Amino acid sequence: MELNANDDFSSVILVKINFPSVLRQELVRNAWQSRAGSQLVAFGTATDPYQPIEGHYRLSRQTLAVLADHPTPISLVTKGPLILRDRDLLSDLSRRTRCTVSISIPTVDEEAWQRIEPGTAHPLQRLRTVRQLVDGGIDAGVLMAPIVPGITSHPHKIERTVRTIAEYGAKYVDGFVMHLEGETRDHFLTFLQAEFPHLVERYGHLYASKYPTRRYRERVKAVLATLTARYGLGQDQPSNR
Repeated sequence: MELNANDDFSSVILVKINFPSVLRQELVRNAWQSRAGSQLVAFGTATDPYQPIEGHYRLSRQTLAVLADHPTPISLVTKGPLILRDRDLLSDLSRRTRCTVSISIPTVDEEAWQRIEPGTAHPLQRLRTVRQLVDGGIDAGVLMAPIVPGITSHPHKIERTVRTIAEYGAKYVDGFVMHLEGETRDHFLTFLQAEFPHLVERYGHLYASKYPTRRYRERVKAVLATLTARYGLGQDQPSNR
């Protein structure tokens, strides 16, 4: 949308107020009806569907109501506890078709949360959201993303997070290491220089490209797999659920 990764992205909000009505028109078309049961709709891949402004516009709630009227499988990702407002619709959708909700919680480490996710709900509040969604019959789990090298990636921090996730009754946990590109890369490296200057040189070696080295990603993946098995959590891509 030609917004930069700094002030523009954090201060300019574009609202598609007619989205639910347009979606309803699309879902009744024969071209969609013939494949509705097999096509997965991904919610929250670019922007959070439960950011604070949703409390006013209620576009996500209206959208879920449309999808429930025309049962369509969904996979939803959010870090906003506001999703609990729509537990009734998510429960209804879960009875009709596949419905998976992933609550984004990179870490339960208090200091790391305050540094990398200022202004977001406390990790434990998000975990209470997971528990209430599961209690409502919804396939809900946690997406540990992004795992930030040197900040949330230490095995003991990952273990503490996975253990806490299990204690709150999540159905599954998945995660991936942060990637950096374009203006987002520049923005993050500026933050790193200010907040964690001792990590700057390491990042220069680790992020020669968009993704950290394959060896590093595989090491983190192996740690996560070991811990999810230890605490009885399935490790699965939400889109496959």
